[in-house]
Amino acid sequence: MATIRKRGDKWQVQVRRKGRPLISRSFIHNADARKWARQMETEADRAGLPVDSRQLRGLTVADLIERYKNTVTVRKRGCVQETERLNLMLRRPFASVPLSDLTASLFSAYRDERLGRCRPETVRRELALIQHVFEVARQEWSVSLNENPVASIRKPTTSPPRDRRLHDDETRLLDAASRSRNPYIAPIVRLAIETGMRRGELLGATWDDVDLDNRTLHLRQTKNGHPRTVPLSTEAMGILRGLPASDDPRVLPVSVNAFRLAWRRVQKRAGVQDLHFHDLRHEAINRFFERGLSVPEVALISGHRDPRMLFRYTHLRAEDVAAKLR
Repeated sequence: MATIRKRGDKWQVQVRRKGRPLISRSFIHNADARKWARQMETEADRAGLPVDSRQLRGLTVADLIERYKNTVTVRKRGCVQETERLNLMLRRPFASVPLSDLTASLFSAYRDERLGRCRPETVRRELALIQHVFEVARQEWSVSLNENPVASIRKPTTSPPRDRRLHDDETRLLDAASRSRNPYIAPIVRLAIETGMRRGELLGATWDDVDLDNRTLHLRQTKNGHPRTVPLSTEAMGILRGLPASDDPRVLPVSVNAFRLAWRRVQKRAGVQDLHFHDLRHEAINRFFERGLSVPEVALISGHRDPRMLFRYTHLRAEDVAAKLR
């Protein structure tokens, strides 16, 4: 609110907004004072009041990143990965910059440098993360930034969704996986193709979650945070029943890093190019549709809550559709 009062032969105006420093100005004429007050209140509503420069000079980008890491990131399921990203940012030149000296050009330069080393999708994720750090600081920590310096910069365009199918690679891939020293690698690959489960979901499943009588596997922790129950095909049931006996409560007792290294060896041994493990999920979802399952049925298995996201995984073969049209 604006306060206008007579001080000697002048009119003094004071404008206050929560989380912003008080600003004031004196005028000879009352009409000018009121006009300026209305203008300042309008700008205040648009977050246009001057920032608290003392506060901004005393804080650096690193201070915000550390606070975000310790209060926000720790509550996320992807805490480990996000902490790694934030720690990398703490070593960037912009981390030591006081908030009073922030400019969008700092982050556009960071974007351009990272694009020379990383995929556009990776850079977009990093920019989205640091942008959220600033947004939380503005909205929840009363840091008086007039604007988010990352919001205005151009973000890298993402690549088209992958449409990699196994085609003729499956036999070589499964053969290479079966020759791994770890007896669980081949079952993981086969289950990924048969169920469409993500790597983390497969490695996190426990025997308590498997219901062999009802042919289901319940996933307690998923990417979107919504537990789901995956129906198991006859092939998937056979894979589970054929697993080596173990005292481990996990269905597939393999660490994430161990499987990551094993997957690289499998690809190299099979001579398969440009195949991500996540592509096996794409393959599974396409096969569900090719078997005649409906969108709700496939969504039940895959866990997609938005059909538009599900369609991004769907890359049916034109020749298969043509065969149906004969």
